[in-house]
Amino acid sequence: MLLAKTLTSSTFKLALIAIGTFGVIVSGIFAYVYLSTTSYVRSRSDRAILAESLNLHDAYERNGRDGLIDAIRRRMTYRSFADHVYLFVDPSLKQLAGNLTEWPSEPTPASGWTEFRGRTAVSTTASPPLVRGMVEIFPGGDRLLVGRDISDLDLFTGRIKFAVISSVILIFLLAGMASILVTRRTVGRIEQINATSRAIMQSGLDQRIPLRGSHDEWDRVAENLNLMLDRIETLMGEIKQVSDNVAHDLRTPLTRMRGRLETAYHGKRVGEADQLLIGDTIADLDAVLRIFSSLTRIAQIEAQARKDAFRTVNVVEIAGEVVELYDAAAEQDGTRLTMVGDREVQVTGDRDLIFDAIANLVDNAIKHGRNAGHVVVSIETTGSGAMISVADDGPGIPACECEHVFKRFYRLEQSRYTPGNGLGLSLVAAVARLHGARIEMRDNAPGLKVELWFSPAAG
Repeated sequence: MLLAKTLTSSTFKLALIAIGTFGVIVSGIFAYVYLSTTSYVRSRSDRAILAESLNLHDAYERNGRDGLIDAIRRRMTYRSFADHVYLFVDPSLKQLAGNLTEWPSEPTPASGWTEFRGRTAVSTTASPPLVRGMVEIFPGGDRLLVGRDISDLDLFTGRIKFAVISSVILIFLLAGMASILVTRRTVGRIEQINATSRAIMQSGLDQRIPLRGSHDEWDRVAENLNLMLDRIETLMGEIKQVSDNVAHDLRTPLTRMRGRLETAYHGKRVGEADQLLIGDTIADLDAVLRIFSSLTRIAQIEAQARKDAFRTVNVVEIAGEVVELYDAAAEQDGTRLTMVGDREVQVTGDRDLIFDAIANLVDNAIKHGRNAGHVVVSIETTGSGAMISVADDGPGIPACECEHVFKRFYRLEQSRYTPGNGLGLSLVAAVARLHGARIEMRDNAPGLKVELWFSPAAG
């Protein structure tokens, strides 16, 4: 099954195209090497034959037939001419001198280059050696054949040819096997991803793509896909939690509204009582609408739909406005609200959203801090950017809950019966993500300290 998918995959087809292209290039290179080598070796042999033929021609010109016969016989006694072939014949092809036993029976040109197989007087091999020579006809009809035994050269070029062909075939075979193995591995990893995808569609998001520990690009792809699945599973869990919390948080005000309206429906009409009932119902409806408004606002922020409003802003000025806005509420609870830090700290962002984020942090600090406590808003510039912190001296948050409090509608058990809907910190987290800011929660000993770290303003 896997082999069939391997052979029909686009990766294997691309590999075959690459192998074909590479094979043609390598074959061309080997062919050039073969032709160049054989041509060079033959040209050296031909130059030696031509030089010897010219020397014997000069001997014939100077001393006639007898001088040429004498020159051939002397050469046959030298060991350096052992691989030379000579044959000097009269017009009737009768041998006059030379080590070739007879004139070649194969068709030879009247003059010029020729190749044939002929036996010499000293031949020891079973088959006649291959001879390459030059034929010349003298004015009297005498013929001279000067050549060399090129059997070794022919064997050498044959071996080169065999090596070149074998190398090309071996390269194609190895490349084909390598492409099948690589493609099979690639298809195998893709099939793992496909199998995991099918398992997810059938059973849920708890499946993950297995890693091989090779730390190659396929493992990195699998890791990223697994991280994406983790993120999707987290988001789905948050959606389920949001649904459950929405049902829980809306059930109470809606039940109260229904009870009041039913009481008003069945009871007598009393002007002041009816007005009070309608006012309480409107207040509950406003609370429900605020929940949906907060959800919509968080969704818009997370969709990054407000980046057009980014400007260079002074967060000290924004924080001062927040402190001024909540000063009366803090004083009413007996809480002391102060602001410390630099006089001017600039960041790039949406002024209104940064205001909302700081306001939610201050509101939470006042609500969940210690009665008659102290809330400090601090702004300062560090080497890594701007830092806005809101600290209280209340009970704080357990370390295990810090990563959960930014989820929508998530509320600590001790805060479940205090005013609020659990969306404030979710909005802060959305604003931080939009601005590329980092949120850190620290133990203020006692109390909680929430820090927002912004990058420095551009330009």
